Order: sequence, then structure tokens, then C-alpha cells
Amino acid sequence: MITRRFWPLVGGAEMVMANLASEFQRQGAHPILLTAQWDPTWPRQFTHREVEVQRLANPERRGWGTFVYMDALTRWLRTNRDRYDVAFVSMLKHSAYSAVTACRKQSQSVVLRVEGGGETGDCNWHNVARFGSRIRRRCKLADAVIAPSEATHDELVVAQFPLNRIHHVPNGVALARHRRTVETMTQARKVLAQNNRDFTSHPDHQVSVYTGRLTRNKGLFELLDAWRTVVQHNPHSQLWLIGEGPDREALYDRIRELELVGHVLMPGAFDDVGDLLKAANTFILPSYMEGLSLSVLEAMASHVHVIASDIAGNRQLIKDGMHGRLVPAKDPVALAQAIISAHGSDNSPMIEAAYARVQQEFSLESMARKHLQIFEETLRGKR
Repeated sequence: MITRRFWPLVGGAEMVMANLASEFQRQGAHPILLTAQWDPTWPRQFTHREVEVQRLANPERRGWGTFVYMDALTRWLRTNRDRYDVAFVSMLKHSAYSAVTACRKQSQSVVLRVEGGGETGDCNWHNVARFGSRIRRRCKLADAVIAPSEATHDELVVAQFPLNRIHHVPNGVALARHRRTVETMTQARKVLAQNNRDFTSHPDHQVSVYTGRLTRNKGLFELLDAWRTVVQHNPHSQLWLIGEGPDREALYDRIRELELVGHVLMPGAFDDVGDLLKAANTFILPSYMEGLSLSVLEAMASHVHVIASDIAGNRQLIKDGMHGRLVPAKDPVALAQAIISAHGSDNSPMIEAAYARVQQEFSLESMARKHLQIFEETLRGKR
């Protein structure tokens, strides 16, 4: 399993690979995860959720670092060819190029997984990145390409990837074993507050959570504008922005400008967001574009009410008023109104409908099983 970014660099793509690695192992496979060593002080080898992880050289110098990483990945795949059957790669970028290059004349198959869609997706990256068209040509030689959403599937078709190698496998998440109650929410808040005082909140306070990359295209600046209105309506409202990203400092400046310090918390990235979701009243994802959001699925699977932007990827998961609330993207007024309405309503029918939908269509167990079936098919084709 290959993902250039991995823990402690956490985002949706990284969490998908971490979750799949654990579930593959539970279903009898033996994953090894390869990633880049972004910081020279990080250990070259470690264990994450009982899965072996190896970091490959990745110097800080831009361009040169990518070249060194690609070379290290290619050499590892060739040198260790007896250790694996399938190279499974997150994103159709540099890692995918190296994996296809290394395995073309070997017996191992290469399966790629698309991450993201639209302007921030892999297919558009091929159009704008340096060497993007060359990388796309090489990716088309992979034995299979997995698209997690209908939108990314269609983008692969438009980009003329071989139709018989494209597989639509929706994202999946682990299901919460027990329904949330006031008692479990209160306990989760106590546990969080014990580890970080900033999480201190009264059981009656309204807490909303966002998990993901801290980037502008996630709609977080509009969320802060909306949150000012929410706080004016209810001063005991808290917003937790969970994650890391390039716009962290700009977001903090905006928090201070809007006088929201104390009402908005940015505690960093978490490997497991289970307690955060248990502690929340609502989950918010106001992004401009998404594939099939893992964060939304995790919230739905954790019995948390979802408020999300009305975009194609989110409409795949949520029917407005049935599984959650959808609001126009880039509209802080509508977003504030939806949050205030959610805080003052009984959302349990939507919460239960959302959980049932995840249970039926988007379980992690089913997702991993479908991936393993594709791996088997590609190996049979090789033989």
C-alpha cells in the first residue's frame, strides 16, 4: 500500500489508506504501507494500528525531493518483489508513476485509487501539473483504477482510461457499535477535556465539528463568517476545526479578526476522531467540491447530524432533509441559518436515516472486500 502522505500528516486520503490497511489485515491480507519521510527526525520504520509502515527518502528540497522519493519507491518495489503481490497506490500522481514503472515487467499487479474530484482531483491535476500528462499516460497502464465516487468515475472515462479497468467502489467506514446518548456525549467531552483544557464544555453547549484538511476550498472561511452569527444567536456554541493544512495560520488570523477566540478551537490532527464525533452535536463540511467524503461518512456512521454543502459529491450521500442538511456552497448566511436550525431541532430522524444508509451501502468491511476482489482479479489476469 503506497501513499506519499501518511500519519502524522492526516487528511481524507490518508485516513482511507489507514482504515483499509487495518481492515485488509482483519480479512486475512498482509499489508505493508510505504510512505515518504517528510521530516528527517521521523523514524524510518514504525507500526500503525498493527500495520508495518516504512518511510522512504524524501528530502525537503522541492522537485529534488520528489525525484529522490520516486527513485526510492521504484527501487523498493523492485528489490522487494518477493514480498508483495499487489502494489495499491493512493492518488494518480508520482507514486503511481513509480509503481507502474517498477511493476510493468514483474508478476505483481498495480491498482490505483483516485482521490478527490473536480479542480482538486487527480484527473485535473494531470492537466495542470508539470509532467502531468506524462504521469497520466503511465497511470493508464495500471491493471485497475478504483474510483470512489460517480464523479471521479466519469472523470476517468473522460480522460480515456481503459473502461474495462475502471472500478467504482464507494468509500466505506466502520460503524459505531452503540447509539450516542447524552451520557456518552458527556463522557466523551470529559475525556477530551482531561487531555486538552480547550475542549472543556458544558453538556448543554452546542458543539460542531469539522474534520479534514485546513484549506480554503473546504469552505472554512465561510464557516467562520457563519459561526460569528451562530455565536451571536447562542454564545455557548463551540466549533472544533480538526486537522492540519496550509491555511491554518490564515484561519487563526480570521478567528481573531472576527473575535471568535474561545468559540473556535483548532487542536491539530487526530488519528482517530471517534471521541470527537461522540462529543459533537453536529458535523459540518462546507467544502466547494468533494469526491465521496470520508469525513461525512464517519459522521453519519457515528450518529452525528450532518450539515454539508450542496455539491455533487455530498448529494451522493445526503438527501436534504432526509439524511442531513444541505446548503449552497460559499453562502455563510445560509450556512449560519442551517446550523442555528439544527441546534434548535430534534434531528434524530435524519440521524437514524443517515446511519441506516451507511450501514446498507458504505461499510468499511464491504469496501475492503471489494478491493481485495479486484486485487485477485488483476492477479488472475497477470497469470
